[in-house]
Amino acid sequence: MSIRQPQQSRTRQQPASPVTAARRVSPLDRLILFVRAGGRCEFDGCNKYLLEHHLTLKEGNFAEVAHIVAFRPDGPRGRSGKRPQKIDSVSNLMLLCPACHKLIDDDPATYTKRTLQEYKERHESHVRHMTGLSPELKTSVLVFTATIGEQASSIPFDQILEATSPRYPVSRPGKIIDLNNIRIDDDASVTTARDAIRRALGQLYDAGGEIHTSKHLSVFALGPIPLLIDLGAQLSNKIPTDLFQRHRDKENWTWKQTAEPVAYRFRRVRTGTDKTNVALILSLSGTIRLMDLPDDVHSSCAVYELTLQDRAPNPAFLRAKEDLYAFRVAYQKALGTIMAECGIVKSIQLFPAVPAPIAILCGRELLPKVHPELLVYDFGKQKEGFTYQLKVNNNHGN
Repeated sequence: MSIRQPQQSRTRQQPASPVTAARRVSPLDRLILFVRAGGRCEFDGCNKYLLEHHLTLKEGNFAEVAHIVAFRPDGPRGRSGKRPQKIDSVSNLMLLCPACHKLIDDDPATYTKRTLQEYKERHESHVRHMTGLSPELKTSVLVFTATIGEQASSIPFDQILEATSPRYPVSRPGKIIDLNNIRIDDDASVTTARDAIRRALGQLYDAGGEIHTSKHLSVFALGPIPLLIDLGAQLSNKIPTDLFQRHRDKENWTWKQTAEPVAYRFRRVRTGTDKTNVALILSLSGTIRLMDLPDDVHSSCAVYELTLQDRAPNPAFLRAKEDLYAFRVAYQKALGTIMAECGIVKSIQLFPAVPAPIAILCGRELLPKVHPELLVYDFGKQKEGFTYQLKVNNNHGN
């Protein structure tokens, strides 16, 4: 009879699989990852909710915990620089849907360690920000876009989220006034555009709308300056409103912190002989000279100018929210001075070279039964100078 040798333990004969040995995500780390990701896929632009089946809506865990640097050196991104000391730490994990998990592991050359870390950081920062907001920081968003010359305009919603922080939009994408399909080049198209603005803002301010819940409005606008002035005249003065500026250097809408506040200078550049005939030049984004005014602004017209103090007009001057508030004060003082010096003035011919939020302020700051109406001109290269576009009066744009 043969004597059976004692069987050696499996752990001594067959070392555990390296895969099994590496997957040691602790329950706490798994919980932290789910919370930081908000239960959503962290792949950039996916954001799929992973605790509910997309079709049946049955609750469940449909997420996969993915490694940025693979748990095996020969896995995806496994040899991308120095490996983490703890391969299963939260900093090396992403919450992904199955499709995005397969995508990043099938193409590690595109979805590098650095790329995935950026996805993770951006997603988790957004979740932390949104879950930290309180109800009183809600805002309704108004987005106005129209063609400028021949070029259509658009405003990405992720830039709106960044710019409105710490406030947050109560709906996505907000109230949209998109006039890009209207070629604004004659009186009929201007009238069509103005009618569209009135209809949209009528809906925005209707009783029961979201703006009466948020009690705050954030405005993002790109379009011809005369239409922006008309838009401003239609905005309610009863709802607190923030205006935003597109910054060309960073290609975003977030107001900057600056130590160099902008100062404005107001002066009369021509006295004229007819005090009831007044023109106001706004030389801010660019310089407007007397010789640039149309021929019908004859020598009898009194001309005033509001411009920058101690710096040349330029398109990038408006960087901080405080500079916009400073313009508001300067503009009100300018209108007051004109009425004090010229008496009863029915209208002011306005020649603006201004950024979008200042154009909106020009319309919004007109006080009913106090300020003259504005006859707004616009400069066009094809028309070789300023031409009259529209009238905005103190009854909010009628």
